Amino acid sequence: MSEGRWLVEMRGIVKRFDGVEALAGVDFAVGYQEVVGLLGDNGAGKSTLIKILTGVYPPDAGEIYFEGRPVRFRSPREARALGIETVYQDLALVEMMSIARNFFLGREPVQRVGPFSFLNMREMEAVTRRVLEEIGIRVRSVWEPVSVLSGGERQSIAIGRALHFGVRLLILDEPTSALSIKETRKVLGYVEEVRRRGLSVIFITHNIYHVYPVADRLVILSHGRKIGDFRKTDISPEMVAELIAGGITLPEEGKP
Repeated sequence: MSEGRWLVEMRGIVKRFDGVEALAGVDFAVGYQEVVGLLGDNGAGKSTLIKILTGVYPPDAGEIYFEGRPVRFRSPREARALGIETVYQDLALVEMMSIARNFFLGREPVQRVGPFSFLNMREMEAVTRRVLEEIGIRVRSVWEPVSVLSGGERQSIAIGRALHFGVRLLILDEPTSALSIKETRKVLGYVEEVRRRGLSVIFITHNIYHVYPVADRLVILSHGRKIGDFRKTDISPEMVAELIAGGITLPEEGKP
């Protein structure tokens, strides 16, 4: 692997919990403007690997590089500061709060009037509406509560928020697990739009058929070990499904 080839590279990542090895020397990388499907059954180590990348857990061994420079995130805030954003399965949206408030959650623009600060509602409305329309979502009012939106539309808010705030790497944790086929297609369309705009994406799932249409590369974990790293063009979804189910290691012919 040549320096500068990867946006993010993790080398030899090891993590133990109470003596149990959750990750056993895992290598994982994401290129620029690349969508990587991170696959594996429950307990494969997907979430642990991502939590190490985003500063939730420290690794017990191994190295992490961002644009070729070594990094060690001590908190999710530090990872976010470099442009790594995670959209978790529960989306971290406040149901009864408005779409615009959720869009700016924790980053609200303010305007000062004398010694007082007030939310800049006009800016919040204009930016939220523009960003959502750019990725194909039209809402009657950005001041409606998030609870009126479908699952796919809620994903669009989280993805649009990441786009607007200058994210370099977007991590989607099981984004389609609870969606209908129609809503899943919408979310996959958002992922393609994110890549078109120059972002990289890690798409975490246990279902190969959810990520295969948009992935450039597929990385498969089983019991804390990487058992496959393939360009999508080099492996069928059926073969990936067999790997996930059986934990069989194949030669990594498609590995970049």
